[in-house]
Amino acid sequence: MAEKIGLVSLGCAKNLVDSEQMLWLLEQAGYELTTDLDEADAVVVNTCGFIDEAKSEAIENILELCRIKEEKDSRLRAVVVTGCLTERYRGEIRRELPEVDAVLGCSALGEIVRAVSGALAGDKPEIFGDKNAPCAEIGRVRATPFYTAYVRLGEGCNNRCSYCAIPGIRGDLRSRAREAILDECRALAAEGAKELILIAQDITKYGEDLYGRRELPALLREICAIEGPEWVRLLYANPDGISDELIDVIASEPKILKYLDVPVQHADGKILRAMNRHYTADEADALFARLRERIPGVALRTTVMVGFPGEGDAEFENLMRFLKKHRIERAGVFTFSTQEGTPAADMEPQVDEATANRRADQVRELQQEIMEQFEESFVGKTVRVLCEGFDRLAEVWVGRSGADSPDVDGKIFFEAKRPVAAGDLVDVLVREVLDGDLVGELV
Repeated sequence: MAEKIGLVSLGCAKNLVDSEQMLWLLEQAGYELTTDLDEADAVVVNTCGFIDEAKSEAIENILELCRIKEEKDSRLRAVVVTGCLTERYRGEIRRELPEVDAVLGCSALGEIVRAVSGALAGDKPEIFGDKNAPCAEIGRVRATPFYTAYVRLGEGCNNRCSYCAIPGIRGDLRSRAREAILDECRALAAEGAKELILIAQDITKYGEDLYGRRELPALLREICAIEGPEWVRLLYANPDGISDELIDVIASEPKILKYLDVPVQHADGKILRAMNRHYTADEADALFARLRERIPGVALRTTVMVGFPGEGDAEFENLMRFLKKHRIERAGVFTFSTQEGTPAADMEPQVDEATANRRADQVRELQQEIMEQFEESFVGKTVRVLCEGFDRLAEVWVGRSGADSPDVDGKIFFEAKRPVAAGDLVDVLVREVLDGDLVGELV
C-alpha cells in the first residue's frame, strides 16, 4: 500500500504553485496524496518567511505536527519543512527545530521526493539548490477549484527594495519561456479554467532577463487569444513597470479584468527613496490618475507600509493625502518589521511600535470608508459573477466579481431560480451590501 503524504501550504499564491508542483512530483513517484493529515505518513509544510507574523505561523504549524508525530497512536512518521523560511534560515532550521525530519530549500523543490523518502527512512536529509537557477517546468496537482488557476510568469526579483528579503530568498528575476506559459494556459483552459490569475514578484518585469525587454503586453495578447478562459487577472504590478503600452492592453482586451494590484507601499518622496522603490511620489500620483483615466471603471488594489524608518507625521500625512485623493478600492496596510539582512534593518530613526500601529489603524479606518462607498456603488447594478458554489449555511449561491481577487477581497451572495453550477459566469443584480459583501439575485 502506498504511503500517504499530506501538505500544508502557507503564504502567498506563488508558494501555492510551489506546493502544487511538489504534490505532482510526489504523486508521480507513487505516493498517495491526502488532505486528511490524520491519515498521512508524512506531512510537508511549505512555509512563508517574509514577515514575522508569517514566520510565527510557520513555526506553530511545524511544532504542532511534530507534537502529533510523537503521540503514541499517531500514523505520522515524518515532518518535512520547505519554502521561504528554510531557504532564508539555511543551517538554522535544523538547529532550532531538531524535531523536523527533513529540510528542503525552496530552491530545491524538485528534490521533494528525495526529501520525503529520506525522512520516512529516518535519514534526516537537508537539501538546498541554486536559488538563481532557471525556472523548472514541473507539472501541478492543482489545489484551486477547476475554474480558477494561478499562472506564474517567473521567479525572483531584481527590484531590491530596502526592506525586502525576497531576493535573498528567491534569487534574481528569472522569467519563464513564453511558450511554456502559453502551453500551461492552454492546458488549464482544457481543464475548464475560466479565470487565469497571472502572478510573479513583479509581473511588469516579465521577459526583461530572458528577452532583454519587458514582454508582458505581448504575452497578455497571446493569453487572451486562447479559447476557454474568460477572465485574466493581473496581480503584483509594481508602479515603475506599468507602461502606457501595458495600460492600453489592459484597457482594450475584454478578457483582462479591470482590476490591477499595484503595491505602492508609500507616497512620500523621502520614504520612497529610502525604500529604494524606483519612482517618485509625483510619478506614483500621476500613474494612479492615468490608470483611472485610461481604464474606465478600474478597481485598484494596493498595499502600503507605515512605520518605515524616518516616517514622521509629515511623511505619514503625505501617504494619507494620496489615499484620500485616489480612493483606492482595495488596500491593505502593514507595519514595518525589521528583516535581518536588509538595508532598512539598520536605518534610523526607527518608528516606535505604538506610533506605527496607530498609523495603521488610521489607514484602515480610511480604507473601510472607501471600501463601503465602493460596495454601495454596486447596489441596483448588474454585475458579472464567477460562481464558486452553493453556501449551504446561508442557502444561497456565492461567487466573486471581477473586482474581487480570491481569498483577499469580498464575495457576492445571490439567489437563483434556475440551476447554477460552480464555474458558471452569471449576471447578478445587486440588492444590498451586508458586512462588506454584496447580496443579490440571478438575472
